Amino acid sequence: MEISTTSPIRIVRSAPAEQLETLGVFGWPIWSKEISEFPWVYDAEETCYLLAGQVTVTPNGGSPLSFGRGDLVTFPAGLACTWKITEAVRKHYRFG
Repeated sequence: MEISTTSPIRIVRSAPAEQLETLGVFGWPIWSKEISEFPWVYDAEETCYLLAGQVTVTPNGGSPLSFGRGDLVTFPAGLACTWKITEAVRKHYRFG
């Protein structure tokens, strides 16, 4: 189920297996990060699928959005935000 918000970040909660297969998610690289907080700017669109963890991302000047294991998340190019990882993250990701 896709979450509709005014945020430029798109979240598909508990992404369906068919969608993940169509996108080829399990062939994407994996990124892992411990509990931490840091600023980030997306130079290109990123789509990621969380295998583990819990994150709250706050776009600069926007409202925080939380997501975690099983969620498929797309960040637009040019987005400046702060990542707050509250549970260690492991995710597949793709730029572009």
